[in-house]
Amino acid sequence: MKTSQDPRHKKRQIIIQELFSLQFHQQKVSEKTKTTINHKDKIDALIQKAAPDFPVEKINQVDLAILRLATYELLVEQKEPQNVIIDEAVELAKEYGNETSPSFINGVLGQIVTYAKLT
Repeated sequence: MKTSQDPRHKKRQIIIQELFSLQFHQQKVSEKTKTTINHKDKIDALIQKAAPDFPVEKINQVDLAILRLATYELLVEQKEPQNVIIDEAVELAKEYGNETSPSFINGVLGQIVTYAKLT
């Protein structure tokens, strides 16, 4: 389990908070958050494909922020192994989401990784 002192975890916490906050008002955000938002349409399409029973606009906003960041890291940034990114997203879901968030995040990201391998 990651400690709250891990600098990568801290950075992801900030990005999740920024992505979540942007749903409600404009604010100054980090470069990684801006880059993630620039890929939002592509990312949201992948999330929708991976979770067809959950329209993106109906997904819990915290879960959506976590999914957007993790999908960006998995498919665009690709700096860390997929299992590390997914594990970190699940940890963030445990911190910020509800009781079903970790399994939902894990399932959606697993589907996204599968789709990415097929394309």
